[in-house]
Parts: sequence; structure tokens; C-alpha cells
Amino acid sequence: MTTKTKFNSGDSFCTSWLTLPAGKKPFPVIILVHGGGATHDMKLEQYEREFSTAGYAVLSFDFRHLGESGGSPRQYLSISRYLEDIDSAIRFVKEHPELDSSKIALWGTSLGSSHVVASSAKHPELAAAIIQCPVLQGRAPALKSGITNLVRLTFPILSDTFRSFFQLERRYVPIVGLPGDRAFVTVPGALEGWRSVMPDGYKFDNRITAGSAIGMLFYDAYKYAKKVKCPLLVCVSDKETLMDPKIAVRCANEAPLGKAIHYPADHFDVYHSPLFEKLVRDQIEFLDQHMK
Repeated sequence: MTTKTKFNSGDSFCTSWLTLPAGKKPFPVIILVHGGGATHDMKLEQYEREFSTAGYAVLSFDFRHLGESGGSPRQYLSISRYLEDIDSAIRFVKEHPELDSSKIALWGTSLGSSHVVASSAKHPELAAAIIQCPVLQGRAPALKSGITNLVRLTFPILSDTFRSFFQLERRYVPIVGLPGDRAFVTVPGALEGWRSVMPDGYKFDNRITAGSAIGMLFYDAYKYAKKVKCPLLVCVSDKETLMDPKIAVRCANEAPLGKAIHYPADHFDVYHSPLFEKLVRDQIEFLDQHMK
């Protein structure tokens, strides 16, 4: 059973979805952390279903400024705020009477993997962490899109930064586009991949405040791997299109209890059959080993 709720975070709130399994309470719990600009409606339901069937409670949420959560301006990507949202989600879980505060796992996909690694490094009480199709460097998708694309984004980034400083209306650029478009991610196949995780009729807000790129350029979450004390499973997409998969392998190798499993996948294959089922089985096996 999934219940829509919310928890306070910083100056606003995060809308969240809590799925409880059948069985004896309190439940071990997995907190789902989505990728850049993504919301709960973009394929998280299938993970809620599979993990809860395996006996785990699942908490998913929209980051502030996105989806159904609060926060102004809209579509503002802030690494520090997103990490604060994860801290708030962990606090919400610890205070919930039906959830086992000693058995909390973080799960992250795409850019959410960065947030999971960074958060796990400062939460040694976590029981486990999982990342899949990880993007562990914020600048990686933009670099994969080419230097010309970065040049196209320079003026919008500077313009939005100026507007933010003087509290003017923000300037936006698309999150993802076709090769040659002015967007943060223009890798071939990326736009089609983004669309493949949207349900029918879903209206994706394909934009982000342009100045958000500055924080992304300096975000190297894999450097925190050495500080992750809990068991860490890294699901490596060997055909990754948004980042060099060697960085994901390095993350697994540097984490004291890290483990890498390789899949013949690009960035978006992991959300669809037949690889989705394979990844979830491996992830549940990992969770059962460390959470039950």
C-alpha cells in the first residue's frame, strides 16, 4: 500500500510516497533518490512495487523545486539543497513508528547516485546503499555533449547567475535535447531515453535554471567513496552514455565495502525489461544480505 505524504525540508517541504509491505513491523526501509530533474512519476513506481514485495518499506520523494514538492524558483537544481532533502528523508524515516531506524538503505539512480554516495559518506548509521547507471560527476553529461554545447550554454548561465543575484526572473534552459540543441544534455539518444521513462500523458518540465550548471561543474561525488562505511553496491552500465563507466568501477573499488556488478546496458536500459528485472533481483539479494 502506498500513501502520499510529505516531510519538511529546509525552507519548504518534499512531497513523498511511503509504500509499506505486508508482514511484521517495524520494516526495513529503502529511500529512493531519483536522477537530475526527474520526479516520482518517472519509473519509481516499479521499484516501490518490487522492493515492497520483497518485504521492504520504500520512501520516495520529489526534491524541492521539482514535481509536487515546494520551493521557489521552480526547476532549480541545488546540490546542497538536494543533500539536505535526503537528510530530511532519513530523519522522517527515523521518526516513523512503522519503520526500523536501524535498517535504512539509500538507493540512487543516474545523478541521484551522486547524492547517495555523498550522503552515505556522512551517515555511517546506514545499513546499505545501492546506485545504478551512476552519474558521479556533475559535469560529465555536459562534457559528453561536447565543448560546443558548453559554449552555447555560457551566456545563459552567466545571465541567470546575474538575475539570481539581483532577485530577477530566472532564465531557463532545457535539461535534455537533441544533438545540436542548446540544452544541458545533448548526447545522442538522451532525449529518447528521457521520454522512455515518462508515463503516457506525463508533462515533463524539461528545463532547469541555467545557473544551476555552476554547482554541477564542481560536483565530484565519487571522491566520497572512501568515506562510505556501509556496504555499497554499484550497478555499472558498461555501455554508459552519460559518463565514463570506469569512474563507477573506481567508486566501487574505493569504497571499503564496495561491490560492482556489470551489465550490458546504456544509461536507460536499466529501467526496462529484461535488464530491469535482472538488476532488481541483484539489488534485492544485496539488500537481503545486509538488511535482514
